[in-house]
Amino acid sequence: MNHGLWSSVKDNVVFVLVSVGIAVALFGIAYLTEKICKKKSGNEERILNTRKIVMIGVFSAVAMVLHIFDFPVPFAPPFYKLDFSEIPALIGAFAFGPVAGVMIEFCKILLKLFVKGTSTAFVGDLANFVIGCSFILPASVVYLFKKTKKNAVMASTLGTLIMTVFGTMFNAIYLLPAFAALYGMPLDVIVGMGTAINSNITSVTTLVIFAVAPLNLLKGGSVSLVTMLVYKKLSPILKEATLPRKVKKVETVVK
Repeated sequence: MNHGLWSSVKDNVVFVLVSVGIAVALFGIAYLTEKICKKKSGNEERILNTRKIVMIGVFSAVAMVLHIFDFPVPFAPPFYKLDFSEIPALIGAFAFGPVAGVMIEFCKILLKLFVKGTSTAFVGDLANFVIGCSFILPASVVYLFKKTKKNAVMASTLGTLIMTVFGTMFNAIYLLPAFAALYGMPLDVIVGMGTAINSNITSVTTLVIFAVAPLNLLKGGSVSLVTMLVYKKLSPILKEATLPRKVKKVETVVK
């Protein structure tokens, strides 16, 4: 009994430490990449300022609402759900940079946990954050180097492909075993839930191939499409919202 309790506590502590480590690593990658890009282009604008932080908060709140309204898909077990919370995250990342995108993803999860809690022993929440960042981060980095419509399409496509490959591998190697351990559900039972939907699912490998990969492709494609349709209209408003007040002060002095 005590051994089982200690094992459970140890598994939870390890999972928390891994989650924190991944979050710190993603923030670090986003910050260094954006810093290097700005330095090469001669852009002296700060990565974060008060106005950007306010906008990140707004986008995080919208992303949280979209995240709450998730829904199951017919080709995957019910614990795999589709949501469109990456839309505001991708728009924010395109407008304000990779660091903003990662922050929106992180704050979205924190807000969701505060409002709704977790139903997957936090595994689903870690999955949403990490896999979401695997889409947002490469897409925003590519777009940061050249902000054109063509490059935005290429960036979104690349992000979708990376998210699909990474998400599939991350589920098979870490997330599903962690879910089984923390939730007390054997992997065979999880695979069986997939088999009941698709007879081709007979193992963890086939589960991620026939369920996780299509889910990520569907999510990445739909998020990219919506972002392409609305970003051009929102871009001038977002740029105006984050313009420094120095220009206005100079104009006042001249008058």
